[in-house]
Amino acid sequence: MSIGQSLLSRFSAKQDTEQFRQENWQGSFSEYLDLVKGNSAVSRTAYQRMYDMIIAEGTYPVEGRKGFIRYNFFDDPHNDGEDAIFGLTRSLMELVNVFRSAALKYGTERRVLLLHGPVGSSKSTIARLLKQGIERYSRSDAGALYTFGWKEEDGSITWDPMNCDPLLLIPHASREELCNELNEGRQDETYPIEIDGDVCPLSRFYFQERLRDADGDWTKVLDQVVVKRVFLSEQDRIGIGTFQPKDEKNQDSTELTGDINYRKIAEYGSESDPRAFNFDGEFNVANRGVIEFVEVLKLDVAFLYDLLGASQEHKIKPKKFAQTDIDTVIIGHTNEPEYRKLQSNEFMEALRDRTIKIDIPYVTTLSEEVKIYNKSYNQARVRGKHIAPHTLEVAAMWALLTRLEQPKHHGLTLLQKMKLYNGKTLPGFTAENVKQLRKEAKHEGLEGISPRYVQDKISNALVVNTLATSLNPFMVMNELDSGLRHHSLIGSEEIREHYRQLVSVVKEEYTDIVKNEVQRAIAADEDALTRLCGNYIDNVKAYTQQEKVKNAFTGEDEQPDERLMRSIEEKIDIPDSRKDDFRREIMNYIGALAIDGKQFDYKTNERLQKALEMKLFEDQKDTIKLTSLVSQVVDKDTQEKIDIVKTRLIRNYGYNDESATDVLQYVASIFARGDVKDEG
Repeated sequence: MSIGQSLLSRFSAKQDTEQFRQENWQGSFSEYLDLVKGNSAVSRTAYQRMYDMIIAEGTYPVEGRKGFIRYNFFDDPHNDGEDAIFGLTRSLMELVNVFRSAALKYGTERRVLLLHGPVGSSKSTIARLLKQGIERYSRSDAGALYTFGWKEEDGSITWDPMNCDPLLLIPHASREELCNELNEGRQDETYPIEIDGDVCPLSRFYFQERLRDADGDWTKVLDQVVVKRVFLSEQDRIGIGTFQPKDEKNQDSTELTGDINYRKIAEYGSESDPRAFNFDGEFNVANRGVIEFVEVLKLDVAFLYDLLGASQEHKIKPKKFAQTDIDTVIIGHTNEPEYRKLQSNEFMEALRDRTIKIDIPYVTTLSEEVKIYNKSYNQARVRGKHIAPHTLEVAAMWALLTRLEQPKHHGLTLLQKMKLYNGKTLPGFTAENVKQLRKEAKHEGLEGISPRYVQDKISNALVVNTLATSLNPFMVMNELDSGLRHHSLIGSEEIREHYRQLVSVVKEEYTDIVKNEVQRAIAADEDALTRLCGNYIDNVKAYTQQEKVKNAFTGEDEQPDERLMRSIEEKIDIPDSRKDDFRREIMNYIGALAIDGKQFDYKTNERLQKALEMKLFEDQKDTIKLTSLVSQVVDKDTQEKIDIVKTRLIRNYGYNDESATDVLQYVASIFARGDVKDEG
């Protein structure tokens, strides 16, 4: 056996031929009725199928947002999150609620779903996820659906060109009785079996032709029908359509509803013979599935009439034929300028009335925006260059600040508002206050910088800084700033200047972040922290119990060291008026641990740990001589201490050698200017 034959044999052994046979099942119409009786889901509408597909993937609650849920489907688990939608929880909940309402036939199934938002806000990604999802779902057991064809005298089969449900072959007069039989014992099911609409003109033609031969007995006509399972596929143009505006001179409505096949007119003798018609318009193709309209509001009015009929009546009008039933989910997307045109155009009132608008804004939560960039710029994808900590965070921070509306609340900055949205607590602000902030900002997220711009600038920074082994925040911020000069979507110089100022705001915030990290790295001496904590606890214990403290050196009893205790407590904003309460809380906590046989560890109290680290840093910053980093000569003792700090930055915060050196030099230059603020 040759190598090629051996390879093919191995692959042949792995094939699941039984599964292939099941997936490519063909049977009679009566066998299909048995299938429907056993599993009514095979006869669901397009909206029912779409909703069930999303719900089948499961949900999970959103931390910190009561009543909010996320749908696993939009995390794109089948493609390792390649098209995952970050943030946008409210918008996705609204979208799924529309699908649910449409699945239950409450009226939204007769509307165009319009995804509305700025450029780069994931509208196309959502449509792509839905198309890929319904294609995948149709291949699963839960999503199985069927169509039919007609047996020809030569043994061939002419398949229904619009993949209609075989149940549509049942004449109207017999549908109620048949449905009652099929629904018997199914009173608790969500979707009762219903038969709405008619088959396409071609199948109607075949049905009428065969009905004459059968002397009006439609059951005999169905003996000539073959039913098969059908898989939706965008590439094969089965059940999934996409339509986008082009040059008006080169596009007409036949692209939506099909066109006459002039080569077959000679064979069949008439333009109105359905056998001489190509049912290959996007609406024909999308039957039983979904159709996406790209930039739908740029469509010519002639197309909009077809769109209105398809949404409201579930019918289309092919050339030379009567109105034809379709069953498809219609999704369009558009941006803000086009939508404003729709609102101001009185001729488009009919479309407005048949549209459900779902806002797809930019993300306004920092942690979610960071995920967008981390997906594209992580160490697995960006090889050969280290991405310094906070690089993607500062880019996301700046993007978010451009999208947020100035808070009306007196004294609240844009940066603080961003932090509140990200779950940070600020004195005087409750969860209700944050809700109110979001309500007040009605257009938040519909303007500002898109993730695409930020991604372009991160890419530029990676390419331009070829000599650096590490990409740091300043490289990215410089690219973000310089790129504003050529940004075509910024409407005015005033907005451009505002965005530049926000770069400065982000630089200040980044400076505070890295100063804190360096401080914690310097103060990360475990033994020194433990000694300082022990000293503090001894004094607090003596203070609360009105005792004295034994001096470790002199052996004499002394009053508790108030100066030491306050120097630590002030670091975490404990006012003098609350010091007694705080100290009692600490002692009660230690007492409760002792009862359980546990020993107190400062690391279990985040606020106290921070206070101890900041106090230790304050005590050590002069001995370590960090400012000597900006000079040319560093003595051996100082260099050893600096290397220890650098090692801690690498081990604990994710820096590499180059980025750790950069951060230390940057913070050192601030020390050299005497620019370090007390972090109390």
